[in-house]
Amino acid sequence: MSVQALMEFIENSPSPYHAAARAAALLEEAGFLRLEEGKRWELAPGRGYYVTRNQSSLIAFRLPREKPEGWRLTAAHSDFPTFAVKNDALEGDKAYLRLAVEGYGGMNCASWLDRPLTVAGRVLVETGSGAESRLVYLDRDLLTIPSLAIHMQRDVNKGHEYNPQRDMQPLYGLTGSRTLTSLLAEELGVEQGAILAWDLVLCPRQKPVLLGAEGELFQAPRIDDLGCAWACLEGLRSAGVQEKLGQIYCLFDNEEVGSGTRQGALSTFLPDVLERIACCLGMDEQARRMALAGSLLLSADNGHAVHPNFTEKADPANRVYPNGGVVVKYSANQKYTTNALTAGLFKAICQKAGVPVQIFANRADEPGGSTLGNLLGQQVSIPMVDIGMAQLAMHAAVETAGSADGDYLAAACAAFYESGLTVEGDGRYAF
Repeated sequence: MSVQALMEFIENSPSPYHAAARAAALLEEAGFLRLEEGKRWELAPGRGYYVTRNQSSLIAFRLPREKPEGWRLTAAHSDFPTFAVKNDALEGDKAYLRLAVEGYGGMNCASWLDRPLTVAGRVLVETGSGAESRLVYLDRDLLTIPSLAIHMQRDVNKGHEYNPQRDMQPLYGLTGSRTLTSLLAEELGVEQGAILAWDLVLCPRQKPVLLGAEGELFQAPRIDDLGCAWACLEGLRSAGVQEKLGQIYCLFDNEEVGSGTRQGALSTFLPDVLERIACCLGMDEQARRMALAGSLLLSADNGHAVHPNFTEKADPANRVYPNGGVVVKYSANQKYTTNALTAGLFKAICQKAGVPVQIFANRADEPGGSTLGNLLGQQVSIPMVDIGMAQLAMHAAVETAGSADGDYLAAACAAFYESGLTVEGDGRYAF
């Protein structure tokens, strides 16, 4: 069971920038070569490459031995609901220092209260020759967001509406404490004046742990969506080179806020990479379009497991559970891209690989959220299926999932990357 490797990936990815860097390191271990968007690409058949954008999104690809007649793609996201750090400190009462933060994505605010927190992300540092962006993680219990005592809000257990400006500003220390800029400068080994700007987020300090009598569950921050990010990556790393089908792994930032950024799923990142590959391989427009038509994409983002205390929240006919296998997600309003064709193809691949599959759909009176697939489909016209792992407490500071599901998803992705299915016509595939 690879749950320990999954937990290690999550622990080493306290920010989207760290997640992309960790993915890059694992790719390099597997022999993938780094490319830069601002430099010329020289590509060789059968080799693996990767490129990053904004240090928080990454696309890796392995070329087939011949010119690609189709692509097998997976897409996950590197970001998660959290709080972005605005500046050094926000004075409250004369005795306290608070950091000024702003919510990023839709989080369960109550789950962030009264727990050790710290900051992670990137810092732009002035150097002797220019500026350099450096990753930073303050490995210490630095912050907390204290709740208001029940004595001062007697009805708090009847429900509370959280005001992010009033309720969710983290306590940094007491007046006179060293500034955050000072701590960052010390961590990076630079003078405070060399720090030009930062992209920092709050992150819980809890390490991933196994739960349950047999360790059948695990709990960690950021399971959504780093669980899928890891599993898709493991699938790519373990897959072999194909003759005519290329393999692509996408890790996009900013899914939690709509993907409409330079590095999000709605950006030109994937189309740019596909176009540059085609150019390097001498593929004309016809060949490039034919390859897209012969492609299939897995949009990998987690789904809601049946909650043990709120079973009525799950659809009566489409219930998914931890360790029940890979979740295939349906939505009639196309918030998920799954249809009979793409689901059937994916289920056939999983069946051949011995990977269990379970079906998820929201209750008819519960609208579901969108994810990468239906947004990415606006940039590249590729058949897609939405999949993921079943988990509890999605968008809480700490989440829970099944210990076996990372392995199931990684095995499904590996089988998908190695699948030989080819398009014979619209709606017709050969295995």
